[in-house]
Amino acid sequence: MNSTHREPSSADALRLAVVGVGQRADILRHAIAAGEKVVAAVDPSEEGRAKALELFGSDVALLESHEQLTTANNLDAAFVLTPDWTHARIAIDLLEAGIPVYLEKPLAISITGADETLAAARSTGTALYIGHNFRHSPVVVLMRDIIERGEIGEVKAVWCRHFVGNGADYYFKDWHADRSKTNSLLLQKASHDIDVIHYLSGGYARRVVGMGGLVVYGSIDDRADRTGQRMTEWFSMDNWPPLSNTGLNPVVDVEDLSMLMMELDNGVQASYQQAHFTPDYWRNYTVIGTEGRLENFGDTSGGVVKVWNRRHEYAADGDAEYPIAGEHGGHVDADAATVGEFLLHLRTGAPTQTSPVAARYAVAVGDLAAQSLRNGSVPVDIPPLDPELAHYFEQTTVSSSTPDHHQGERHHP
Repeated sequence: MNSTHREPSSADALRLAVVGVGQRADILRHAIAAGEKVVAAVDPSEEGRAKALELFGSDVALLESHEQLTTANNLDAAFVLTPDWTHARIAIDLLEAGIPVYLEKPLAISITGADETLAAARSTGTALYIGHNFRHSPVVVLMRDIIERGEIGEVKAVWCRHFVGNGADYYFKDWHADRSKTNSLLLQKASHDIDVIHYLSGGYARRVVGMGGLVVYGSIDDRADRTGQRMTEWFSMDNWPPLSNTGLNPVVDVEDLSMLMMELDNGVQASYQQAHFTPDYWRNYTVIGTEGRLENFGDTSGGVVKVWNRRHEYAADGDAEYPIAGEHGGHVDADAATVGEFLLHLRTGAPTQTSPVAARYAVAVGDLAAQSLRNGSVPVDIPPLDPELAHYFEQTTVSSSTPDHHQGERHHP
């Protein structure tokens, strides 16, 4: 192994690289605020490299290929924030060079790519962190706390509805609309929620069924090649109603309406629904236990999680209600926590709440649900991860098991 990784002292600023200077590159500001330094930026486009200078200063090294990083000296880690279909290849190359990797979700666009990436991390002994930041979002932390306190008893069902109100602008005007680059939005977009379902349930899916179709955006003929553009250049809240959108990606073959059902290995049953043409944009979870249920209304600060755990007829107000904390909307709070967790892991080896194993199962569910959806909605069994790989990564992951009297015997996603 060509080890370009160094062991930083506690006084040193970590020397970081970023691969892919797009919409997500802004998360590196959390590392900079923590005193770390971005020393190299990789992007094949002139626009991306110019943005790197704006974000990270004139002394950042500008590179066109991630292969150039594998021979660099004194790197402590690389943030891989490139389009989905490149994740596995880039991560494996960097891991084999001995460079710890923060890899944006999804881990890969297929179960095969996910397993190969985990195997590379294990064989090299190099740190791999998957940016499933939603585990750190205030709404998920709050729901997890309610479950752990036993307020709804033992979890038996989790339902998630995702209203993707900005679906056309976010996913149908660039590469996301091309299944050769995303596989499915049940993988790309839903991987956050699949991971959270596993996290709240304490298990992993063992069987999945998918259903859906391209029911709205497939009928729009106006297409445009947006090479060199960024999403902020075409996004507008005035792009409404959905059929009025123009300039869709030249290839549009992912589904804009999709659903899946899961049976987990601990008996929990779960469902997920995603629509990319709703007027509103948020996600709603319902978690049902043996002694009550919870449901979130809003998924950022200002929202609330309600708990019903007394017997009665319809009641708009919960028997208990908890405000969703946080200083910001969107991913900002979760991004700060996730980047901070990765940096702490680099420095101290501290275990993480995010899990490469859970990230693999999120990919597996999305990948195989898409196969089910496209093949008559037949049920598909999810192959378990190699036990040796699972054991290896469990050593660096915080156990998410809950007290036995609330949750029984569980896995640790």
